[in-house]
Amino acid sequence: MQQESKYQIEVVAQKHRHMSNWDMFATWIGANANNGTWYVGGVLAACGLLTALKVIIASSTLSYLCLSLVGFMGYKTGAATMSLIRGAFGIRGSYVPSFVNLTQYVGWTAVNTFIAATSVSYLLHDLVGWPVYGHPGGAKGIIIGIIVMSVLHLLSVSVGQRSVQMIERIGIILVILFVLWETVVVFKTVTIHDMLNWHAPVRFHMTAGAGMDTLAAFNLAWVTAGADFTRFTGKRSGATRMPFLGAFTGVFWFAFIGLAATISIAITAGTYDPNNSDPSTIASRLGLGVLALLVIVLTSMTANAVNLLAAGSALSNIFPKIRLRPALWAVTIIATLVTLIPLVMGSFLAAFTVFLDYIGMVLGPMISVMLVDYYWRHHQHYDVNELASSKGQYWYFHGFNLIALICWGLGVGLYIAIKHIAFVANVTGATFIDMILIGLIYMGLMRIFYPLPAK
Repeated sequence: MQQESKYQIEVVAQKHRHMSNWDMFATWIGANANNGTWYVGGVLAACGLLTALKVIIASSTLSYLCLSLVGFMGYKTGAATMSLIRGAFGIRGSYVPSFVNLTQYVGWTAVNTFIAATSVSYLLHDLVGWPVYGHPGGAKGIIIGIIVMSVLHLLSVSVGQRSVQMIERIGIILVILFVLWETVVVFKTVTIHDMLNWHAPVRFHMTAGAGMDTLAAFNLAWVTAGADFTRFTGKRSGATRMPFLGAFTGVFWFAFIGLAATISIAITAGTYDPNNSDPSTIASRLGLGVLALLVIVLTSMTANAVNLLAAGSALSNIFPKIRLRPALWAVTIIATLVTLIPLVMGSFLAAFTVFLDYIGMVLGPMISVMLVDYYWRHHQHYDVNELASSKGQYWYFHGFNLIALICWGLGVGLYIAIKHIAFVANVTGATFIDMILIGLIYMGLMRIFYPLPAK
């Protein structure tokens, strides 16, 4: 541990790195083995099966290449992502990415909570006859579900990290078994040929570009946590190849089954409603029963244990005087309030779409600046000691690299602007074009205002 004043950074020494390649592969499969991935796949059904599969492959490949790059940074330095981002944004400037991380992980907690609360509303319908969410009077069941899930979250973050890991492992096994079960049911109902010939109604159609941005927002959320895991592996392959393979396998498998299940329901029911892409509605319509709904509740709780830990850590980084456990309680309460937003908006899909747009426009340029700074500007070398020093090269202007912050803000505006270009909107999406442009702009401005001494 190196520390100066209130700034500190924890570095994992090589002798303490015990995660094997298999551990890393399993970790990143588990990261995407959740109901949120399933739901995103259901949303992509609006692209049509073939286009959606192309989007999943292309967007996930580009996103998880970034994950591998950040993973190598963690392996090389032994530091966490939000510590490493100080190299680009400055020690105080890193509070901005930390706030972004806080909001996105609170948001993902809310997404998973709402999906689980929907399952609770279906359970209450089966047990006591209450209306399910989406029907008159259905808000009562969903609110009870949100309260139940929030209590479970408070318990999960209070019992300690080891217990959370144990519960998470059980949850992953259950959700994998559940998806295998659903896969069998889906392909007993419809064929691949039927799915390929199905197209969403024109008013619901999603372009390939919109699909690319939707999935990029989902995938890039993990990039900002990449080094948090890879700093615990002593193998370069464990830090680069395994995160890519694990995350890609998880997202492709679970997004595909969400995609296939949603199209299957649309074919058999004769109507398509993207609001019914959530796992609870699909499980109910496929006749999977109460057990399936209970699995969704459990796996949402286990997935959110990770989200809440990440959000709590980000809050503690911004406000060092707040201890981790009170921070976890605080973000759990905040996430509970955020989960109510779809009820105010009247649509979970609408709230989810707004959330993904937010993630896409803030994470892309932030990750781009971080990667360009480390790989292009500093040639894969940060002085880890100086990442905690108020007198070092990463202090910039009173702790802030204004160039990085300006480029990040410019990237947000550029993302919004280029989304309206026809080719971008219909084919490529804005996320990765935005990342490339901001990376080039950042490097150019840094060469002008902060030229590195010649070696």
